[in-house]
Amino acid sequence: MQIYDVIIVGGGPCGLAAGIEAAKAGLSHLILEMGSLTESIRQYPRRMRFFSTAENIEIGGLPFAISDVKAGRDEALQYYRKAAAYYHLNFELFQEVWQVQKEGELFTVTTKAGAAYHAHKVIMATGYFTRPRWLNIPGENLPHVSHYYDEPFKYSFTNVVIIGGSNSTVEAALELYRHDVNITVVHRGDDFRSTVKYWLVPDVKNRVKEGRIKTAFNSCVTQIDAKSVTINNLKTGEETQLPADFVFVLTGYIPDADLLRRCGIELDTTTQVPVYNKETFETTIPGLYVCGTVMAGIFTEKVFIENGREHAQAIIDHIVGREVHKVAELIQRI
Repeated sequence: MQIYDVIIVGGGPCGLAAGIEAAKAGLSHLILEMGSLTESIRQYPRRMRFFSTAENIEIGGLPFAISDVKAGRDEALQYYRKAAAYYHLNFELFQEVWQVQKEGELFTVTTKAGAAYHAHKVIMATGYFTRPRWLNIPGENLPHVSHYYDEPFKYSFTNVVIIGGSNSTVEAALELYRHDVNITVVHRGDDFRSTVKYWLVPDVKNRVKEGRIKTAFNSCVTQIDAKSVTINNLKTGEETQLPADFVFVLTGYIPDADLLRRCGIELDTTTQVPVYNKETFETTIPGLYVCGTVMAGIFTEKVFIENGREHAQAIIDHIVGREVHKVAELIQRI
């Protein structure tokens, strides 16, 4: 039976950062990832650019050299792939973890496929992008409905409804409008969220003013059908039907609380934030850590690559018994 010094659950940027720190410390490690390498980034819209500058999403001390200030999806995928290769990180891809159990001083990590791996320490770096916030309305599981926006070309000359009011909604709406899509945004608030990227705000506001992007603010979708959605105005109670060949439910994502509970991690009942040491990121189970966006609970806007990557060094410092790297306080992303 092979026993690793540390198993890392999750192969996103923060999981890779943890693997790199483990490798640099001379620890044997295994990264278990439910999909492809950096699966969450692979699922980003194909033409997306990061909010953070390239240098702020670097890992392992490797420069992220690009011609622009902010990286796009494809550039990030290539960068993280090369970083993983450079440090010879040890992976098992397409292995979805089901449970982590501790027996004595040893952890057993079990996958959905029934495989079992063993380690002295475990780091949970599963992020949140695989678990959409479901609206739980009729029709949400229809084939023309998606919680992930991909690219605009497929939807040219169709009717598309986007549910949401954040960055992902605005970016998708602007791309779709510029590819001859009849687009309507439905949002519970009376305007787009204040956290929308500042350089997108004038663009989307002007497109709304021109009528190129339609909006239904102070409204919620109550039902999705094959060719339409039903919306309810939260102020007047008026019910309206909108044509919809495709629907994007871009209402955000949350960490997999069920997985964390199966691993024995305590969660705040209201916020779903794990109980962990704020300096070492160790949970109430000795040797079991949380790293990156998985520890944000419902506050996913507070932890992202830029600050989540720092958790890795603090965790490995604690594992090897050296002075723990101090991680900057979590900040609101604006």
